[in-house]
Amino acid sequence: MKKTLITLACTLALSACAPFAQQKPAGSDLTVGSLRFIGEQRLPWRHQFQGTTVGGLSGIDYDAARDEWIMISDDRSQFNPARYYRARLSYDERSFKSVELTGVATLLQPDGSGYPSREEYKRTNGVVPDLETLRVDPLDGSIWYGSEGDVALSLDPFIRRAAPDGRYQDTLPLPPLFTVSKENKFGPRNNQSFEGLSFTPDGRSLWVSLEGPMYQDGPEPTPLHGAVNRITHFTRDGKVLGQYAYPLEPIPATPGKGKYADNGISEILSLSQKRMLVMERAGVQADDGSYKDYVRIYEIDTEGASDVQHLPTLKDASYTLVKKRLVLDIGDLHLPIVDNLEGMSFGPRFANGHASLVLISDDNFSKTQVTQLLLFELLP
Repeated sequence: MKKTLITLACTLALSACAPFAQQKPAGSDLTVGSLRFIGEQRLPWRHQFQGTTVGGLSGIDYDAARDEWIMISDDRSQFNPARYYRARLSYDERSFKSVELTGVATLLQPDGSGYPSREEYKRTNGVVPDLETLRVDPLDGSIWYGSEGDVALSLDPFIRRAAPDGRYQDTLPLPPLFTVSKENKFGPRNNQSFEGLSFTPDGRSLWVSLEGPMYQDGPEPTPLHGAVNRITHFTRDGKVLGQYAYPLEPIPATPGKGKYADNGISEILSLSQKRMLVMERAGVQADDGSYKDYVRIYEIDTEGASDVQHLPTLKDASYTLVKKRLVLDIGDLHLPIVDNLEGMSFGPRFANGHASLVLISDDNFSKTQVTQLLLFELLP
C-alpha cells in the first residue's frame, strides 16, 4: 500500500471567501466507455484534525471555484458535531499523489445550533443527523447535503442547503411519500433513505436517490432476487419533475448463517439531464462476523422509463424501469481491499481532456475498516 501523505494545513476560515465564480459543469454531457484505475490514497484511522475525529466520510464533491474537495462525515454528532471537511487532492493521469485536509465546518440547524446526537436529542431541539451525501451548488457555491433520517425517532429524511461556513440556508420541500412510518408499512426503510444526490450539469435541477426500496414498494434484495427503489428528479425549489424505478441487483454473495447482508445505491452522479452514474454497494457478513464489500458502477438512462411519482406502491404496478449498464465492478481491480465506498465525484479534467473520478469510503469509525480514496480516468 502506498504511504499516505496527510499534510495538516493552517485553519481555513470557511466563512471568509471571495465572490463565487460560476463553475463549468464537470459532468456536462459526458459519454462513458470505461473507467481506468490510477491509484489509491488512505486517511489514518480516527485521524485528528482541527479538534475533530476524521471518519465516516460518506460523500465527496469537487468545488471547482476553490479547487478544493468537500467530504461529509456521517458522524451522528457522536464524536463531534455534524460537519464536512475540505481537502486538496494532488493527482494526474499517472498517479494519485496525496490528500491534504484544509478545513472543517460544522453544519448548523435553522436556529443556528449544531445537530444533536441521539443522546442529546431527547433534551434539545432539532433533529439527529445521518448525513450521507453532499454537493457544491454549481450556481452559487452553497453546500447541499442529505440526511437519511431515523425511523425509530420518527425523523424524516431531508435535503438541506448551507453556506460554505455551515450556516443553514434552506430545506428542500419533499412530497409526503418520503415521510417515515414506525409501523414499517410505508415510507423509507431505516438507514436506507437519501444516500445519493447530484445536480444536473446546468445546475437548475437535482437528482436524489434512495439507498433501498421503500416499505410499500416491496422487499429488500437478497442473494436470490433484486429489488426496486426510486430516484427522484427535483427542481431547486422542490417540485418533482419525475421519479423513476431503479432495479437493484441481488446481493452478490450469501452471508454466514444468521449474519447480515445488504445491497443498495450509495451514490449517484449526473452525466446529462437524463443519464447518470450509479454506485451500488453491497456488504456481506461472513460466519466470523467480518464484512466484505462489493461495489459496482453503472450507467443509467431515464429516457423511456415510466414516471412513477404518482404510484403509491410499485408492488404489482405496471411501469418501465430505467435502462442500466455495468461500467465497472470494483472487485475486478483486485485491490488489497474494497471498503465501504459511499461517495463519488468528478474532479478536474486531465491534460488529455478526460474527466477524473474519485470514490471515497466510509470507515464507520471502525479500526477494521479504512478510509480509502480511489482515482479513475473516465474513458469516453
